[in-house]
Amino acid sequence: MDVKPAAGAATEPQPGPWAPPGAPGPYGPYAPPPPRPLARRLLVPLGTLGAVAAAFAYVGTVDPNEPGHYPVCPMLRFTGLYCPGCGGLRSAHAVVHGELGTALGANALAVIGYGVFAVVMAVWLIRAVRGVPMRLSVSPVLWWGIGAVLAVFTVVRNLPFGSALAP
Repeated sequence: MDVKPAAGAATEPQPGPWAPPGAPGPYGPYAPPPPRPLARRLLVPLGTLGAVAAAFAYVGTVDPNEPGHYPVCPMLRFTGLYCPGCGGLRSAHAVVHGELGTALGANALAVIGYGVFAVVMAVWLIRAVRGVPMRLSVSPVLWWGIGAVLAVFTVVRNLPFGSALAP
């Protein structure tokens, strides 16, 4: 038997798309919203990958070993010391051309960074395809560790015994 509320009786309001999470609605009180379409989930990771690929394509085309194409590192220019990024463009150019030894010689830390970026991008794309959000939370200890590695790398590559790390 179908029972309809009497005229003027209060009915439970149905939340719209602006309702906060957990509000009662057609999917239950705590059910997740329906997944976004695959194309929309892949938009940001593929856009990021496309921008990085375009940058690598540019560096692969315009040789940083020839003077005049890129600005000089300000730290190297004014202090004569190599910063942690010095040699990064030459390293990227060598990676694009498949010369891993040359890339490691130009900036080994940058090559490690390219590898870490590739792994993070692969995880991000897999999670986007599966509909699982990507959340990176880096603890302060890890940030301090990264800073310490950069500082040690910078100091060692500027000392005589660390000249193998200099570009």
